[in-house]
Amino acid sequence: MASELQQLIDSLGARLGRSVAIDDPNIRLLAYNSHTGDVDSVRLQSIMQKSVSPEVVGYIHDSGALRAHDLFTVPARLDLGLGIARVCVPVRYEQVLLGFLWLLLSDGPVTEVQASAVRQAADSAARILHRDFLLGELIQGRERELMRDLISADAGLRGEAAQRLIEEDLAVAGPVRVLVATVAHEASQPLGEQDRLALAVGLEQARRRIPPRNAIHLERPDHGILVLVQQVPSTSEVNDLAAAVQRLIVKESGKECWIGVGERGAGLSAAHESYGEAKRAADVARVIRILGPVVWYSGLGVYGLLAELPAERLGHSLHPGVRRLLDHDGGNDTLASTLETFFDNAGDIKRTAAELCIHRASLYYRLRRVEEIARVRLSSGDDRLALHLGLKVARLIELR
Repeated sequence: MASELQQLIDSLGARLGRSVAIDDPNIRLLAYNSHTGDVDSVRLQSIMQKSVSPEVVGYIHDSGALRAHDLFTVPARLDLGLGIARVCVPVRYEQVLLGFLWLLLSDGPVTEVQASAVRQAADSAARILHRDFLLGELIQGRERELMRDLISADAGLRGEAAQRLIEEDLAVAGPVRVLVATVAHEASQPLGEQDRLALAVGLEQARRRIPPRNAIHLERPDHGILVLVQQVPSTSEVNDLAAAVQRLIVKESGKECWIGVGERGAGLSAAHESYGEAKRAADVARVIRILGPVVWYSGLGVYGLLAELPAERLGHSLHPGVRRLLDHDGGNDTLASTLETFFDNAGDIKRTAAELCIHRASLYYRLRRVEEIARVRLSSGDDRLALHLGLKVARLIELR
């Protein structure tokens, strides 16, 4: 598609002796010709970055671009860097807007002969873009199908999917690492349409930062999956990528978002294991907020072990002292949080009191109340271990 569009734009530009460019509906540059005439900062930005500012996009859309069906003019706006007025013809296929074809008025007025040539070129561009859209849909559908097999529980399906992805030139061979993204939602419930769209946007943006065929993705009912393959980024690069995706999903959805990162696998067929780890990390991060929005499976610690067990089984094994403590707190979590902070600080009274912003005497009082309510002795190593683990379990199964 890119080469065909480029040939079309080069031919039209040479025929008219003008600067010509074509954008998608969001004013992202698809093709432009080489031209020595005057251009403004918006055209330069478009060429250098393949996009323009949201303010420029909004101005163009507000100028009637989304409603137009024939040539129209976008006046100059110096404050937006649009120093040159433009003539545009929308690129539509059966009334569906696929893009815009632009001429700069710094090259002079557009004659009727030129306008006719521009309309014909826009029709040709529409056919190219429509064909590419259909091809892209077929490719994306095939990729989704193979991705579902790649992460399935069936080892045979996984091996076949890995082979097909490589043979059909959808992915390259090499080591893999999987990221899983999810947003705040009720447990066991699918995401809403807006949230799934936010995940799709975040994953698509992530793929733009990775070389072609080095990343594939899939949206599931309650999470999104990104498989990085061959040129798997370093730890710092994965962190940067995950953080960028997380911020974008938060912006698009307006909700909290968590990214789980699985371990590195030897090849595409190992994506299933890395996916399971990333999913577990994202699920734990959603519950254990103190872990942060981006969590590596390797950094789950005790939560990684606990997450291997069913929530029902964990609930049955919860220390009775923890249940008594949670019932007494009644939802405010004061004593439970005090005890957990005390344990997390290895019993350091000074550090725990400072972290909780209370006096040491108040901390001692709370710890005595914990012993009374939970019916334990904090001087007992067994009791301390059982309570500390129980508090972590209570977070994991969302009892606190």
